[in-house]
Amino acid sequence: MSDVTLDHLRRYAVARSLFAPTTLPRALARLGFVQADPIRAPARAQDLTLRHRVKGYKAGDLERRYAELGIEEGFFVNYGFLHRADYLRMHQRRARQQWDEATQRRARAVLRFIRKHGSAHPREIEARFSHGKATNYWGGTSNAGTRLLDAMHYEGLLRVVKRESGVRVYAAQARPRAEGGAAKHIDSLIDIIVRKYAPLPAASLANLVGRLRYGTPQWAEKLKPALRRARRRLAHARMDGIDWYWPANENPLQSDAGDAVRLLSPFDPVVWDRRRFELLWGWRYRFEAYTPAAKRKLGYYALPLLWRDQVVGWCNASRSAGGLDCSHGFITGQPRGRAFLRELEAEQARLRDFLG
Repeated sequence: MSDVTLDHLRRYAVARSLFAPTTLPRALARLGFVQADPIRAPARAQDLTLRHRVKGYKAGDLERRYAELGIEEGFFVNYGFLHRADYLRMHQRRARQQWDEATQRRARAVLRFIRKHGSAHPREIEARFSHGKATNYWGGTSNAGTRLLDAMHYEGLLRVVKRESGVRVYAAQARPRAEGGAAKHIDSLIDIIVRKYAPLPAASLANLVGRLRYGTPQWAEKLKPALRRARRRLAHARMDGIDWYWPANENPLQSDAGDAVRLLSPFDPVVWDRRRFELLWGWRYRFEAYTPAAKRKLGYYALPLLWRDQVVGWCNASRSAGGLDCSHGFITGQPRGRAFLRELEAEQARLRDFLG
């Protein structure tokens, strides 16, 4: 499509992702996948993502309504929530690492306990089995029982049935198994990726397809052919030496981002791909929650500040006795005019209402 410019893609990226607010089931269907993160600053990433896309959404609604939505928690290209039919496409997985005899024995005992009781909270598992501590993915320590539950969940032996104050509660399930050919399932999973993150520069599309090896390790060697198939069926344009891809049935020339300020989660689909972000908005956003405080430039959990189709700065928002404290930073100075101030105030009011 030779008429497409970077301005078109920027408006398109905003308009297609930040669609008119709808019901929670419809928003989940349009997004296909919602990334989760445990940090609450001022709310969890999944809630911050959904508040822009669901009418009247309040922090915690996804957790409260989880059981009725036909969705599953699990690992896709990141950890998060996706429809059960798509979750099933990824199974049966290979083990991330081979379990030794002792681990297999512990897993069998935990599975018997959960089947007997119907479901279990990690603290019940710890109280019953006292597995002790283990080194976690970040080099710290966590309960070995929690780590075992996580591995059993990944393998499909367990599923998350609810959360209690943000903590996953598990039930046993028969190992799910994807029916049909691998190519069909992989192509469908890639379509979810594109539907959520388009328009995507070629390198980002390749990176996201490559990340499917975490959700579908059994198909790792099939991902490169799947990427080639995706490039053939997607619409694309080349600008400044970069190929961009998006769904073939969408037109980037017909997009309007509207007049609104939005404070976005660091994990929002508009923001998540940092390569795309920098190409579209010309500056480098970084998530600094794990950066030492003295080295932070934006803040612990800086929310990118979107005005119309431009990310013009960021906001650090925190709960306080007065309700909500917001401090802002801007790339090239605060946008001028009453319209921006009016919309910024409205967005902060929406955030306060969302937080309750």
